[in-house]
Amino acid sequence: MRYIKEFYRFLKHIYNSRELLLVLIKNDFKKQYLGSYLGLLWAFLQPLTFLVVIWFVFEIGFRSGPTTDGTPFFLWLMCGMIPWFFISNALTSGTGSIANNSFMVKKVSFRVSILPLVEIGSALIIHLALVSFLIIAFLSYGYMPTIYWLQLPFYIVCSVTLLLGLAWLTSSIRVFIKDIGNLIAVIIQIGFWATPIFWSIDMIPTNYQWVLKLNPAFYIVEGYRDTFITRVWFWEHQNLTLYYFGLT
Repeated sequence: MRYIKEFYRFLKHIYNSRELLLVLIKNDFKKQYLGSYLGLLWAFLQPLTFLVVIWFVFEIGFRSGPTTDGTPFFLWLMCGMIPWFFISNALTSGTGSIANNSFMVKKVSFRVSILPLVEIGSALIIHLALVSFLIIAFLSYGYMPTIYWLQLPFYIVCSVTLLLGLAWLTSSIRVFIKDIGNLIAVIIQIGFWATPIFWSIDMIPTNYQWVLKLNPAFYIVEGYRDTFITRVWFWEHQNLTLYYFGLT
């Protein structure tokens, strides 16, 4: 009960600080992307370049071709890469959110717990733009919108919830232990290869798949594919959904 009250107070504080939060997100976004020559293009060049490289290696180099259900590999890959970009970028920036803004904490009176939310909000802007690109890609391949697309906001909220919890934890530790930033970078690298982003979980024996499903990023990546490709509602994965929210 106490945790519910604390969470309610935090949500109330966010609502009361919504104008400040939006200003901080806007300023952080400008600081990251609008100070260089290419500006906002950098926000898309890095993930899209990496996406094209992975696609070229596996479809052109290894001749992976379409997936077993006939979905073009590029679309299937995008459904895994785009949510992963959001998770990795938001967690990396969120980890340093308090330590990197220590000057602000000393000068302005507000709850430092909103600083990770600022970084996540800034990363969310890019994510929504990439999701728009994903939708355009599906339409260009001849896929029409389905009712399952309506659950996309659910998985975005799930991502934000997970990232907020992780960023609160890692950013607090980062204040005292600087090495946590490097550790998170290593974990993200391991997570990229351990999450079925460019490979299918069906490649793993059924008896061992449960281990991979313990990774919360798996739920998000598969959720995007369920939304756009396999057309499965999130409540059809009842046990996995309960586990995810229990973890977050």
